[in-house]
Amino acid sequence: MMLALIDIESGNLHSVANALRAAGCDDLVVTADPDAVRRADRIVLPGVGAFGACAANLRRVDGLEDALGAAALVRARPFLGICVGMQLLAETGEEHGEHRGLGWLPGRVRRLAPADAGARVPHMGWNDVTPVADHPLLAPGEAYFLHSYAWDGEGIAATTDHAGPVTAAVARDTVLGVQFHPEKSQRYGIELLKRFLQWRP
Repeated sequence: MMLALIDIESGNLHSVANALRAAGCDDLVVTADPDAVRRADRIVLPGVGAFGACAANLRRVDGLEDALGAAALVRARPFLGICVGMQLLAETGEEHGEHRGLGWLPGRVRRLAPADAGARVPHMGWNDVTPVADHPLLAPGEAYFLHSYAWDGEGIAATTDHAGPVTAAVARDTVLGVQFHPEKSQRYGIELLKRFLQWRP
């Protein structure tokens, strides 16, 4: 079963690809080709950097946004968004201005504002992942986070704590987004990717 790892020039494709292969993926295509996305059995959208830049890179490829929506929302292909790839599922991102997301879930991505001034931004390092709703891919554990903006909206499936609750994962039907980096989360991350590869929603 072919997995499309979407290339929006976000800079972490190599490590995500290696983690997916370590999790058992033996048919992986790194691509931004809408036709390949339409053929894919499952899709992973990674992202590192600013929300607006990632959104612009995605939309720079003619037909890619529509192909992603058709695959994930219409044909119900399993979809995993990682870090900014998760944030792009929102309607709007507020990093360096206001930018339009994919709008697959109602929500905005806002700058972290920890209640404790001693809690630094960016939120960086290992932290707990606590599921708040049953989901076949999510388990309690520790994962690696690196972000300054966070999800504020619907569909929250897991949280973490950074001087207050912070969204760690969102979910809708066959779509899962995680704010943490599975590819940097050692055993916890590889186990999540294994479950994603085996997921039959």
